Amino acid sequence: MLFMLLLLSGQVYAGGKSYLIYPAPAGEVLNEDYRVTIEGESVPVYSVKVAPKDQQLRWKAMDDKKNSADYFEVAAFAYFDLKDEVTIEVTNHEHIHSVKILPSSAGIVPHVEGKTVSFKVASPVNLTIEINGEWVRSLHLFANAFEENVPEADDPDVIYFGPGIHHVSNMVVGDNKTVYVAGGAIVRGVIKPEEPYTISGYSGLRLYTPTFHLQGKNITFRGRGIIDGSLCTTHSRFMIFVEGADINLEGVILRDASHWTIPVRRSDRVHIDNLKLLGYRANSDGIDICNSREVLVENCFIRTLDDLVVVKSDGGEGETKNIVTRKCVLWNEVAHALSLGAEISEDIDNVLFTDCDIIHDKGREWTLRIFHADAALVKNVRFENIRIEETQRFISLWINKAVWTRDKERGHIQGVVFKDIWATGDSLIVELLGFDEEHLIEDVLFENVFFNQEVLTTDDIHSNSYVRRVFVRPQPEKKTIKK
Repeated sequence: MLFMLLLLSGQVYAGGKSYLIYPAPAGEVLNEDYRVTIEGESVPVYSVKVAPKDQQLRWKAMDDKKNSADYFEVAAFAYFDLKDEVTIEVTNHEHIHSVKILPSSAGIVPHVEGKTVSFKVASPVNLTIEINGEWVRSLHLFANAFEENVPEADDPDVIYFGPGIHHVSNMVVGDNKTVYVAGGAIVRGVIKPEEPYTISGYSGLRLYTPTFHLQGKNITFRGRGIIDGSLCTTHSRFMIFVEGADINLEGVILRDASHWTIPVRRSDRVHIDNLKLLGYRANSDGIDICNSREVLVENCFIRTLDDLVVVKSDGGEGETKNIVTRKCVLWNEVAHALSLGAEISEDIDNVLFTDCDIIHDKGREWTLRIFHADAALVKNVRFENIRIEETQRFISLWINKAVWTRDKERGHIQGVVFKDIWATGDSLIVELLGFDEEHLIEDVLFENVFFNQEVLTTDDIHSNSYVRRVFVRPQPEKKTIKK
């Protein structure tokens, strides 16, 4: 059965190139703005709602929460698996005058002929194709590796969603279970008349019913299909709530979250790999890591309205420690791309953001930030080897009160490194703002940080009197930066 499915889907085993295309399920209305082929074979192109181009409408999408779902434009995405090099062609309605393939670090060289752009891809990568300057209604291409050890549909420990459209209201997934969403499947979250959903141990927190609640130990959620939240009203659902230990998420696409897409709370040893998150509604954060330890996020693509990858710690829920985000491609619409906070009531220690590409930052907040509005200690945070193709507000370390403040006291930030960072933008804005003599920002290193190809200097950093021991390397001669 699996062998026949692979043959019908387009996989070639011997000779030539190898790829796997998943047919779209009946009933899904596909995108008509782009046509995509691999080695001449058509790939389904899906539609996805994204934040609007107009800046004020993007702000409204966040602030007008009741009507948040009314503010959007429509982009596109396609997905497939490959091993070995393939030729991809993308055809547009208009003659193509310019093409941008992001991230630039992927080194993809396009060839344009008429209304078609072609290029080669040899390994898994998450790309964004922008034709004739159209960056909002762009095309996202998700090239996956071939899956290994695909679970059997009749395995009693597997919750299997095969090709086609499925509906789930609230599913609790327990110890030693695997949820598998096959390529060509769409699982739509829905709301049914049901008792209020509660999660023990979270009194005082505002929580939302998850479509999938991974609660326990040794749980896997994987596949190549799509989880879709478009049938859920705004602020009604988390898409995948993670709460446990030894939990792995891999491969799936999450479209149109009605609230936080993937909250990770009170968890240990969580691995999030190669997920694609696309959201446009208010508070549709990407991945929120809260009061958890040993969490690795890698190889993901995130384009959501609110924070992309953010680390938090609610009071009484335990420390947050040993968090790594790496090799992700990020598109920031309104809030923060890579950040800690604002909720930091328990200590956070050892957080690393590395080897990531931020292809767009349209936000009114910050690209890289520690946003500290509570009382805990934040220490040992590193932002390293990050390529930022567009930033509005570059770097911020900040301690103060905010609308999200819960603690009476303010906190501390100690030991932050910004190293090997390349950014492009219109205005260079870097701030370090402590709260008072008892609540300082201390021991901050900027090493090989570049903005518009010029190295960052001490003169470029705005700080107040509650900051201690800031080091900038290399430190060239003083220069004047136009603000």
